[in-house]
Amino acid sequence: MSTSIILLCLVVIGVAAYLVARNRATALAGGRSSSLHSRPAYYGAYAAIWAVLPALIVLGLWLSISPGIIQSSVRSAFPDDIKAQVSVEQDLGYSTVATVARGLTMLTSDETAAVGNDPAALQAKLLEKGVPLAGQPLPYMIDAARTLNAMSMTSRIAMTAIVFALAGAGAFYALRSIAPRFRARNRVERVILWGLLLASSIAILTTIGIVLSMLSEAARFFAAVPAMDFFFGTVWDPRFAGAGSSSFGQFGLIPLLLGTIYIGLVAMLVAVPVGLFAAIYMAEYASMRVRSVAKPLLEVLAGIPTIVYGFFALVTVGPFLRDFSAQVSGLLSGNYSNFIQAQSVLTAGIVMGIMLIPYVSSLSDDIITAVPRSLRDGSLGLGATRSETIKKVVLPAALPGIVGALLMTASRAVGETMIVVLAAGVAARIQINPFEPMTTVTVKIVNQLTGDLEFTSPQTLVAFALGITLFCITLCLNIYALYIVRKYREQYE
Repeated sequence: MSTSIILLCLVVIGVAAYLVARNRATALAGGRSSSLHSRPAYYGAYAAIWAVLPALIVLGLWLSISPGIIQSSVRSAFPDDIKAQVSVEQDLGYSTVATVARGLTMLTSDETAAVGNDPAALQAKLLEKGVPLAGQPLPYMIDAARTLNAMSMTSRIAMTAIVFALAGAGAFYALRSIAPRFRARNRVERVILWGLLLASSIAILTTIGIVLSMLSEAARFFAAVPAMDFFFGTVWDPRFAGAGSSSFGQFGLIPLLLGTIYIGLVAMLVAVPVGLFAAIYMAEYASMRVRSVAKPLLEVLAGIPTIVYGFFALVTVGPFLRDFSAQVSGLLSGNYSNFIQAQSVLTAGIVMGIMLIPYVSSLSDDIITAVPRSLRDGSLGLGATRSETIKKVVLPAALPGIVGALLMTASRAVGETMIVVLAAGVAARIQINPFEPMTTVTVKIVNQLTGDLEFTSPQTLVAFALGITLFCITLCLNIYALYIVRKYREQYE
């Protein structure tokens, strides 16, 4: 029985347990819910949890553990000369065994008997079934494949039986526990609490795992390249070590960090005024009809993939700025040479700023509309105009939240990759001209992890050092944003 069918059966068992338990609780109360400790739905939920949850836990553990046990058992039966080979060759052999095993399940009993242990016939038959093999399987592979199928089938049957037995036993136990004064609500809420704790723990542990994985690889990089050269170096030139040379190139972070900050700053200069003014208009001036149309249309920008923005910068914004600068140069000096490159900090900043507008406007709009209406009415009642009320009352009250939203938007800009690749280029250099190309940390992470380099070389391990650096930057921005919001938040009654 497939896993999807088992899950469907568990859902059916859970629904049946819910209905039976709810009806049983109502029957024990004589139709009077007031005599029950909990509502009938809680009794049903309690029975459904006992019928489904233990079975699901066992199912998940079985599916995660049994393949490894089966693989180990099959590989232990390999001939001694095969087990004496290196692990890579053994892995390739087991991969062929798994492919043959999958193909054998597609053959009928007559076809299986016809091919027997003939490797050539089996290879031809599997090819007809759409399971190609790189070469003829060895006789031990055919035997191992049959053993693999037999063990997998036995494991599947045992798993199905145990899961359904647990589901039935859990439902039976829950139904026997039902009584008018049974605290079903407390038990159900306790399970929900543990589920919430598990969900939060998964999120936290995932973050910790990401950080530890980057730290471990970054430590290997810093073992080969001094940290001072990385954090304070001004040249980015990773290269292969030459013959007889131990140099790995130069891995200066400063050009990448300056490019990240520069492009992010230009993007914020574009996004903040437009997004903030749009938020003020929608929150204070627009009618409900206009707001119901303008806000969703503005937030459509947030759903556009960043690669689309990159193409927009590459084929539209960049050429426009290049040609516009050539026309301006021709009008001023008669020399029609462009002074703005198609790939430049300005191009990337403008397009990234357009992408960030919905983040600024949506967050700021929510913050501005959260300001109590009584403050606006009080200001207008004292004779202030609407614009004065916005400047002197609404914006100061919403300022902490707006600052926090802008800092979170800045962290989003720091982590952008595709727009920078297509709009700003990959040149890592230190310069202040916004009309020239620069690059960012994220772009170099992609570059260093693309290609045929091994993960033991500093040219690849530097990506993890860049990643942990970028993680720390965005983390600091988010923490500071939360600090600003909490420190300057005002409480209103």
